[in-house]
Amino acid sequence: MQEFSREFIEFALEKDVLRFGEFKTKAGRLSPYFFNAGLFNDGESLGKLGQFYAKAILSSKIGFDMLFGPAYKGIPLAASSAMALASMGSNRPFCFNRKEAKDHGEGGTTVGAPLSGRVLIIDDVISAGTSVRESVEIIKSAGATPCGVAIALDRMERGKTEKSAVEEVESAHGIPVVAIANLDDLLAFLETREGMSENLAQVRQYRNQYGVSHA
Repeated sequence: MQEFSREFIEFALEKDVLRFGEFKTKAGRLSPYFFNAGLFNDGESLGKLGQFYAKAILSSKIGFDMLFGPAYKGIPLAASSAMALASMGSNRPFCFNRKEAKDHGEGGTTVGAPLSGRVLIIDDVISAGTSVRESVEIIKSAGATPCGVAIALDRMERGKTEKSAVEEVESAHGIPVVAIANLDDLLAFLETREGMSENLAQVRQYRNQYGVSHA
């Protein structure tokens, strides 16, 4: 596990973004944990989240020219990641889309830098892959090239096939997905924490039932 992955999980627990209990997922599964990046909802936590994204992106070695944040959750994620990357010596432009085209002023469906070159999509998690698919279409229609996706947490569980939702996105679009942390990191983290043995057992059981193994 990368050091930033461990620190990110600890931070997510501290901010109550990562919770344990019983939660129903979009797929209708009862999950023993829940992750809601929308709860990084103040300046300090959003700034720190951007730092984690930047570290994961730079560690991945994905070549990119700019960032794209799909509306709405991806907008603050892309902005905070761009600022964090700049602070690490990698200043890149960013852009995000509108849900509805603007018919006055500058018009158009995107805000920020023009989409061009290799574009890295920034999102929170991948469940059905709808957000990524829409982002890829926007990027390609502008004549740019989607080069990857950065997310906060990879749950490493089956999507619509025997592959994980992340693997389905990688296969469908031919682009890599990098996560700040994944389910293996979470399990490794729980193994080292006192008083978390029950949570560890429940997450392990859930992984055995719905998870996939990454090579």
